[in-house]
Amino acid sequence: MKSPFAALALSAAALLALAGCAGTQPAAGEQPADAGIRVVATTTQVADFTRALVGDDATVTQLIQPNQSAHSFEPTPADLLAMGEANVLVSSGSGLEEWLDDAVEASGFDGEAIVATEGIELSADEAGHEGETAEEHADHAGEEAGHEGETAEEHAEHAGETAETGHEDEHAHAAGNPHVWTDPRNAATMVATIAEGLERASAADADAIAENAERYTATLTALDEWSAAAIDAVPAEQRLLVTNHDAFGYFVERYGITYVGSVLPGFDDNAEPSAAEIDELVAAIRATGTRAVFSETSISPRAAATIAEEADVAVYDGDDALYGDSLGPDGSDGATYVGSQVHNVRVLVESWGATPPDLPAAVSEAV
Repeated sequence: MKSPFAALALSAAALLALAGCAGTQPAAGEQPADAGIRVVATTTQVADFTRALVGDDATVTQLIQPNQSAHSFEPTPADLLAMGEANVLVSSGSGLEEWLDDAVEASGFDGEAIVATEGIELSADEAGHEGETAEEHADHAGEEAGHEGETAEEHAEHAGETAETGHEDEHAHAAGNPHVWTDPRNAATMVATIAEGLERASAADADAIAENAERYTATLTALDEWSAAAIDAVPAEQRLLVTNHDAFGYFVERYGITYVGSVLPGFDDNAEPSAAEIDELVAAIRATGTRAVFSETSISPRAAATIAEEADVAVYDGDDALYGDSLGPDGSDGATYVGSQVHNVRVLVESWGATPPDLPAAVSEAV
């Protein structure tokens, strides 16, 4: 066990002892029969999915808070205590929560562990261009943006990376792109996986969970159809996207968006761009005719604003920032997964000069 987690484990044990003395915290497995199951969910997304499934029949403790990065999260002693007392642990998986194994060991959790992304094939390459070389991607981006006259080599020199640089490998996430929920179809798969795990858990109401899963999946299907209709109304050559970090690969692949690049290299929002990477992104923005840079709610907007200013394009931040790694707080557009997706689609479509259609009832009720 790593020393920081050893210290946290001792702190958690002290909290547990104090709670036991106060008589307010029953030991694991000793909660009243009508208390329902105790679930700890790591990310904002899987916590939202879990709450939609269990309703009032379980207590859901969410570790990562709104607008907080999943990559840099560090659990507190209270988090470890909650994990140790939980019947079920729901994680996103796919390497997103790099801190989780140590936290599980430190907490002593021994309940039902659900990895929501289990079975989902990860994309390992740059968003929307899986399997392409750097030159192929440069040619692809130039053509879609109306720059057919620019050769792949010229675009790669100004806006891309050659395959020999190893740039993508340097910043790639260990397990591939873990941000699978940005495609609502993947979110539906995650919901089904969580539901199956909850149904296995002691005291879980399997029938109610199955019913909730069916209803929520129908909402996700309606969300996906609305998103596709909204984005399809924009000409393909105008669907250009630059974000804070490479979290939207599954989203752009699903809806036919050209991903021009990210301010921070790779899948990790803690990465730092080099001066050369900044210059390359600015060149790519200018070469493709991209009109804006989109910040994300869980990342400082300063770097995005700097890139936008240098490229002489708009920056979307504040209330117009996208929800990527994290959902938002109560009362925000991104308080729920469905709300975050609706917000992202609306902001993007409107930035491209189109008006999104009205929301279907199933989606409107879930926002």
